[in-house]
Amino acid sequence: MSLADLEARLAEDLAVLNLPAAPWVPAREGVTDVLVIGGGMCGLAALAQLRFLGIERSFAVDANPQGFEGPWKIFARMRTLRSPKTLTGPALDQPSLTFRAWFTAQWGRAAWGALDKIPKGQWMDYLRWYRRVLALPVRNDIRLVDLRDKGALLSATLEGPKGQRQVLARRVVLATGRSGLGGGAMPDMLRALPAAYCAHSADGIDFTALKGRRVTVIGAGASAFDTAATALEAGAARVDMLIRRARIPAVNKLTGIGSPGTQIGLGQVPPEWKLKIHAYAARAQVPPPSHSVRRATDFPNAFLHLDCALLGAELQGEELHLQTSRGAFTTDFVISATGFRNDFTDRPELSELAAHIALWRDRGDFPTDLPADGPLGQAPDLAPDFSFIEKSEGRCPALRRIHCFNDAAMLSMGKVSGDIPAVSVGARRLGEAIVAQFFTEDIDAQFARLQAYDKPELLGDEYSATTHLPDIPEDGCPL
Repeated sequence: MSLADLEARLAEDLAVLNLPAAPWVPAREGVTDVLVIGGGMCGLAALAQLRFLGIERSFAVDANPQGFEGPWKIFARMRTLRSPKTLTGPALDQPSLTFRAWFTAQWGRAAWGALDKIPKGQWMDYLRWYRRVLALPVRNDIRLVDLRDKGALLSATLEGPKGQRQVLARRVVLATGRSGLGGGAMPDMLRALPAAYCAHSADGIDFTALKGRRVTVIGAGASAFDTAATALEAGAARVDMLIRRARIPAVNKLTGIGSPGTQIGLGQVPPEWKLKIHAYAARAQVPPPSHSVRRATDFPNAFLHLDCALLGAELQGEELHLQTSRGAFTTDFVISATGFRNDFTDRPELSELAAHIALWRDRGDFPTDLPADGPLGQAPDLAPDFSFIEKSEGRCPALRRIHCFNDAAMLSMGKVSGDIPAVSVGARRLGEAIVAQFFTEDIDAQFARLQAYDKPELLGDEYSATTHLPDIPEDGCPL
């Protein structure tokens, strides 16, 4: 089978299932039904599901050029994905839409059998194909710069090469990935340094400029080791990794309950169980993949400093002087591979709404032993449809029309809107919720459509009425 054959099969599969469904949402002049912010994996899956369900007047925007959406070609520095190749990802229950089908159509079953992990670049190629074969409307080089309440609608200001324009939308989906609601987390002492001496691992770092220089990486996750390895491969003189823990985590705890039950059920369990599970996993931490660790430690000029917390950083001349719990040393450049945060102050496009968004730390049942300014405390408290909840009811009703379909939704919804394994579960949940809301909001129009429908199924020539009743004898039995 060739790729063209696969695309023909996919087209036939969708036709058999009557997908996409015929448009059914009443049009509103000058109004987009759903505006999706982000054209990466989650944005594509959400947009595809919405269109499968007949919400045709929807589109996505992405700030990056076409083919460079998401992290894969920007700051994801791993060689391969860590997810098993067998996961179906954003395929939305369509076998012909899976990475496996796409790969096998081009390289064959034997190559699939020999494949270990999916190369990062190949995953990006698959997503490019996914977008093309489904003809998903994504507009590139356009970013959201402002989002405001407009009565029953949302007003989104979009900025692109041709300037700014306003889009009115009934719903906005924030499919903005790992850094969707705040950007990279970085110690304050590093934020104060000049950009020429410090970066976050999610920044566009020029690694060629680090050749022959001393580099320090803060963190012990996958991005830390892949970033360290990238610097070493670019010719860094040495790379020191500062790791707070005395031991690097070895077990990915959430993998132990990976199942359809977790994918579907974790977002439905009581809040105390969501907190218990996610807090336990956060304390255990996610280990870096073995191949990422070896990629860095295979270099003789890579040095791991365990039980070594960063305490201070100061620029002296052309050198950085770092204070750690194990002493002081100098370096030329620091990379903070310390994850992401849900700090809305880093999202000016949400400035009009951010103060009204309820966080998990605002809940009366938020545990006192968890830091309020930690990842769990800062996580937005979401409704079952991924929409934000108001801190004070009635102060910002627009929030119920904004859906957080990115990594920040994990505590509320489970891992269905950030990682590959369950993104289809999340997209279906999101799409079906928006469909139900639109039908309810438009119930008068739907009822009017019901009343106006007059296409007859019977034309009148299918039968003739008898003109008399049969004779009934005295015993009551018909002859």
